[in-house]
Amino acid sequence: MPKHPENSKPAALRRHSSLNPHPERVQDELFRSNAFFDPRDIVQVKYEMLRRVRQDGLSVTRSAALFGVSRPTWYQARRAYDAGGLPALVPGKPGPRRASKLTEEVVAALRAARAGQPDLSAADLVALVREQFGLSVHRRSVERALAPKKKAREPRLRGRPE
Repeated sequence: MPKHPENSKPAALRRHSSLNPHPERVQDELFRSNAFFDPRDIVQVKYEMLRRVRQDGLSVTRSAALFGVSRPTWYQARRAYDAGGLPALVPGKPGPRRASKLTEEVVAALRAARAGQPDLSAADLVALVREQFGLSVHRRSVERALAPKKKAREPRLRGRPE
């Protein structure tokens, strides 16, 4: 069985958005005295923080302090755990989920402008959005919004075709 480098766990936690940005803030005794408890693992930290209140009777204020988070963060973790269990404690990927400025109305105006004048560049369309909607958008955002949607690939058949 291949050995993993000692720093492979932080790399794996980072890949899965589960690396605690402030492990030094975790002051709970279990995390200080037992190697099983890893303050770098934000999912483990949040679970233990919740468990200490529910099972050990610690106050929310004390638990949040021991685990280096605010009380609102404690309550947010509890709501997430109550709604979705342990997987809900895994942080979501950071960043925007969709183009927030390019609403359906803006994209419709861009499509209409492009239909009337197919030679309009993305820079021209950025200027149009600024004039009509008062929004500052990036050229690539406009290009992505107007790009044809990709079709779902059909699964490949294995074996010989009949």
